[in-house]
Amino acid sequence: MLAPKAFLDALSDQASRLFSNDSAQPRGELENQFRALLQSGFSKLDLVSREEFDSQMVVLARTRARLEALEAKVEELEARLNPIASE
Repeated sequence: MLAPKAFLDALSDQASRLFSNDSAQPRGELENQFRALLQSGFSKLDLVSREEFDSQMVVLARTRARLEALEAKVEELEARLNPIASE
C-alpha cells in the first residue's frame, strides 16, 4: 500500500497528465479515467463505508453500556462479600 503522501503525489501526477492541454480526449473520458484512478487508490486503503461505521458505533455504545452495568454489578457483589473493606 502506498503511503498517503505517495498516493496523493501519484494522484496529482496522473491528474496533471489527464488534464494537460496536450490531451485531445473529451471531458467524459477524462472524468472516467480520473474516477477509475480514485477508485483504484481508495480500494488500496483500509476504508469502511459510513453505514458500517455507524453500525459499529451502535454496537460499541451497546457494549459500553453492558460493560458499565457489569462493572457496577461486580462492585455491588464485592461490597456484599467484603463489607468491612468497603467501609
